[in-house]
Amino acid sequence: QVQLVESGGGLVQAGGSLRLSCAASGRTLSTYAMGWFRQAPGKEREFVAAINRSGSSTIYAESVKGRFTISRDNAKNTVYLQMNSLNPEDTAVYYCAAESASRVTMIDRRYDYWGQGTQVTVSS
Repeated sequence: QVQLVESGGGLVQAGGSLRLSCAASGRTLSTYAMGWFRQAPGKEREFVAAINRSGSSTIYAESVKGRFTISRDNAKNTVYLQMNSLNPEDTAVYYCAAESASRVTMIDRRYDYWGQGTQVTVSS
């Protein structure tokens, strides 16, 4: 089992940047494919980005493609989400998740472990 803790959220103006981190403990992160999801108030949770175990393959939601970058440092047991050109529509709680079967997927029910989330607020 792995425990995930997100950090790096906060308040930023439109056009700004944030980098989220997801630190893992309990098991080595290289065992898992990893994903980032977000949930805005009153909306369902949605996929943001995912990365395979080695970091060689990534996928993104269309809404963040070209603005967000997912990466990982397995030596540090950490996954990152670099978010640039933020806009108010990006405001949400952001969650990282680990997928035991090592599949890079947009489907949230395939992820086995979840962090507690970190709030990102983008002001206009």
